[in-house]
Amino acid sequence: MSGSQGIFSGLMPMIALRGFSVFPNIISHLDVIREKSIKSVEYAVKNNKTIFFVNQKNIAQNNPEREDLYNVGVVAAIKQVHRAPGNGGVRILVEGICRARCKELVGKNEVVFADTEVLNDCKSRMSAAYKEAVLRHARELFTDYAQAAAKIPPDVIMGVMSAQDVGHLADYIVSNIPVDTQIKQSVIEQTSPLKRIKYVLKVLDYEKQILVIDSKIEESVRVKIDDNQREYYLREQLKAINDELADGEDDGYTKKIDELDTSEKNKAKLREEAARIAKMPAGSHEASVIRNYIDTCLDLPWGKETIHRIDLDESRRILDRDHYGLEKVKQRILEFLAVYTLAPEVKGQIICLVGPPGVGKSSIAKGIADCMGRRYERVSLGGISDESEIRGHRKTYIGAMPGRIISAVKNAGSCNPVILLDEIDKLGYSYKGDPSAALLEVLDPEQNSEFCDRYIEIPFDLSKVIFITTANTTATIPTPLLDRMEVIELSSYTSEEKFNIAKAHLIKKQLKEFGLSSKNFRMSDKAIHTVIDEYTHEAGVRKLKNSIAAICRKAAVEIVADSQKKVCVTPVKVREFLGTPKFKKAVGNHRDEVGLVNGLAWTSVGGVIMRLEVVSVKGSGKLEITGSLGDVMQESAKAAVTYVRSRADKFSINSNFYKENDIHIHADEGAVPKDGPSAGVTMATALVSCLTGVPVRRDVAMTGEITLRGRVLPIGGLREKSMAAYKEGIKTVFIPAENVADLDEVDDIVKQNVEFVPVENIDQIIKMALVKDVSVKNKLLGVVYAPQKELA
Repeated sequence: MSGSQGIFSGLMPMIALRGFSVFPNIISHLDVIREKSIKSVEYAVKNNKTIFFVNQKNIAQNNPEREDLYNVGVVAAIKQVHRAPGNGGVRILVEGICRARCKELVGKNEVVFADTEVLNDCKSRMSAAYKEAVLRHARELFTDYAQAAAKIPPDVIMGVMSAQDVGHLADYIVSNIPVDTQIKQSVIEQTSPLKRIKYVLKVLDYEKQILVIDSKIEESVRVKIDDNQREYYLREQLKAINDELADGEDDGYTKKIDELDTSEKNKAKLREEAARIAKMPAGSHEASVIRNYIDTCLDLPWGKETIHRIDLDESRRILDRDHYGLEKVKQRILEFLAVYTLAPEVKGQIICLVGPPGVGKSSIAKGIADCMGRRYERVSLGGISDESEIRGHRKTYIGAMPGRIISAVKNAGSCNPVILLDEIDKLGYSYKGDPSAALLEVLDPEQNSEFCDRYIEIPFDLSKVIFITTANTTATIPTPLLDRMEVIELSSYTSEEKFNIAKAHLIKKQLKEFGLSSKNFRMSDKAIHTVIDEYTHEAGVRKLKNSIAAICRKAAVEIVADSQKKVCVTPVKVREFLGTPKFKKAVGNHRDEVGLVNGLAWTSVGGVIMRLEVVSVKGSGKLEITGSLGDVMQESAKAAVTYVRSRADKFSINSNFYKENDIHIHADEGAVPKDGPSAGVTMATALVSCLTGVPVRRDVAMTGEITLRGRVLPIGGLREKSMAAYKEGIKTVFIPAENVADLDEVDDIVKQNVEFVPVENIDQIIKMALVKDVSVKNKLLGVVYAPQKELA
């Protein structure tokens, strides 16, 4: 090896290889195309026929520089040279001699020379036995690889079997398998025979695994292709048989379609789908989809109407039987039924029942269906945010089905049912579409006669359907949708109404549900009032019903466990069954207080008393507003302060109070968000009381929006607010003069116990709401805050 160190070191012509590698002691054929490489071959042939081969890092590089080449290559001897026909290149036969490192490149007369240094293999320290074991393992692994590859020439296999040198075997194997150039370069650079053979065996094992997996994939693809060809052949035969029969089976759909009471256009569409089924395999997925589609269309009540009957006396009896009170609502429903009796073809009568939860909106819709003798279906719209829930899904989708409207008509089995669209105010919208926009077509009498669900794909007449909607508020209903409906408002129940509803309806239903009767269960009137006042706080009667149900369950336990013959429920028994009262009965303020005023507010559960407090302390003129008040209420507070400043002289208030004092306005139940303009008069009255030190009467309440000049503007929700005042024991309620017409809506029992005082200006409220004889009141009741004489 020392001789080769000198002979094959130094300058010699160089060729950069692309995608091919030369190894020591292995004969290789290669074509030389590039002009510089041909010059190098010609120079080597003219001299000592030795040439240096090195691999390119990037085979796409046509004129590689030094940094584009690897450092280690192979010195080889040129054995033969032949001119390649056609491309101007040469074909050479070379035999690798040894590994060498390229120190630098030198260009001379268009020939690239490499300054090389020979790299000899390290001396092996393997024992003879270990060497033999390595050789045998390599031969077995290559044999397995050759079987998997199935393209290895026999002479290559023989060469592997006859190899006796470990390093040479590694070079020989890697030169005859299709691996990446980088792997071959790693073998060329490795001068340790043992490390070289281990690396090659690892590569060989990995390539064998790849070939095995590839073989399995190829086999599965071949089997699948064979199965598809067989299925195609059978399908073609089945198609030919069906064509010969000319009238394939369609599961009797043709006869059923002919019997439908619908247009010929719709029938033609269904016949077309039925004809497709006759030509499809019975078990195919597409046939199943079409079959489900036709079954759904055939199940729709085409032209099947319920023979309705409307008797106003009977309708009144049904409404009175199922609902207590609600006289104006019942009267409007009777008007609706009367008009429908006289003009059944009139379209567009869509009722929207608006009211707090639990006041009986859904049961009223069921009552309308009973009065008309029609079938009833309920569609819940709360939380729907996908337009397809209304219009349906196209039948090509997996799991497709009609929309909720068509499904409700199908379930009703009649084309003229009463359909309740519940919670229409809680429709959502998303990237899947706007359901409220889809409902426009459903509720529009000019369009719904040809409503086309995406699933059934043919028009269906919805003009004979009576649609009734329910909502807790109209604020969240889109205006185009609201315009198509007539709103009927259901207000909250009074305590007396709740008492009568519980006694006439709720208790009887719960007794029947829990297996009790009047023989073994009795609930006193005081007990009912106790449940209403101490365990429920709602506009409707839903929680009242649940509380009575809980009492009935407790009573059933006593009857069964203690063998009691009868359970009499008293107020004490109510507290025993239901536990600690959740609400205290309204008792109002204990005394007339400075800066404390009873305001009136409207919420989703009805009207409530909102007590508003104002405190003034020495400071720098800050205005603090607390109690979760919204932007509108904060603006009302600022308007009240400005009004009081403008009237400071009249009220004997220091005109600089807004500079010398900090004012704090607070509404009770601070965790509950509040907003709206109707607390303006309340804030102004409380502010005047605080700054003058004159208490406000504890038996008055007020509501109204205030302007900077003190005018009192109208408000909404007067019926609910007045009910709250009545429950709190309020004797006088100040209301805007423009709301006098709304007193017709107020319950009679409220008007009998509460005096309503219409006002046009806040001065009228302040004059009547503040205690007139302060000294007498102070002696009798005491005052929470001492009169602020310095402000007088």
